[in-house]
Amino acid sequence: MQPPITATPNQGVVYKKFFDRYTVQLGEQTVTACLSSQLQKANRCGSLIAVGDWVQLQQRTDASWQIVEILPRRNQLSRQSAVPMPGAHAFEQIIAANLDQVAILFAVANPAPRWNMLDRYLIALEAAQIPALICITKCDLLHDPDELRTVLTDYLQIGYPTLTVSAQTGDGLPLLRQALTGRITALVGKSGVGKTTLLNSLQPGLGKRIGDVNQITGKGRHTTTQAEMIALDFGGALLDTPGVREYGLWDIAADELAGFFPEMRPFLGKCRFGYSCTHNEEPGCAIRNATLQGKISPRRYQSYLRLRMQA
Repeated sequence: MQPPITATPNQGVVYKKFFDRYTVQLGEQTVTACLSSQLQKANRCGSLIAVGDWVQLQQRTDASWQIVEILPRRNQLSRQSAVPMPGAHAFEQIIAANLDQVAILFAVANPAPRWNMLDRYLIALEAAQIPALICITKCDLLHDPDELRTVLTDYLQIGYPTLTVSAQTGDGLPLLRQALTGRITALVGKSGVGKTTLLNSLQPGLGKRIGDVNQITGKGRHTTTQAEMIALDFGGALLDTPGVREYGLWDIAADELAGFFPEMRPFLGKCRFGYSCTHNEEPGCAIRNATLQGKISPRRYQSYLRLRMQA
């Protein structure tokens, strides 16, 4: 874990957060800290500090620690919070900060993959300028390799690295370890995709609790309830994050969406209506033409249209 360039004493990295308490790695020691009164006032939504944040600590007269400053982030991964009731306002929910990459986990089955949700993650990472690693888990359950190969080929051609792994058979784990070594990586994905099982396979002895997929609803049960950074014996660190069933994009306007699809960028501004084109039914749309010519995946194009309608 590299400190800020101008690191000073009493600066550490947040390894875990639990309500109003934070576990901070401070040099060679680990301490529990709370927020200063000033930061508590700014922490109305509970999302002020994220795992991975570098913070300035101060020791109080009773020897306890408090966080008095959040140091500048080099990046952050955010999503739109769930809205608890009609009329309520969503807010930015920061998942993790100061990342080298994000590994997006999807299972081949149990639960079935939702590729549109993968596109949501990729758009958020493009906006945050954080490298993505697509990791397909539970490959021992694969029944139709041709379908999976077709989908992953689309992402490989765009430039996204992809891995297929099985915690049960060990297939793909050496390549995954290699991709994680020396990097700070956040693990994200739907509930039930096998993040916890994968963690145990990558580094035995973590003692993580494993949850099953609900056999009636097909939805995963949450086993990770708070984000946590875990140091890897082979170098680097993983940020294990709670599984989600939906991923809402934060602060991305409809007319910005196409710019976060790397395969669409070369065609932006080349439509008949220039940058005003929505790339839907307008005549002379360069992105639609590129899709018809096979330069853009039809599935990704449909994903773009669906996301634009929801933006």
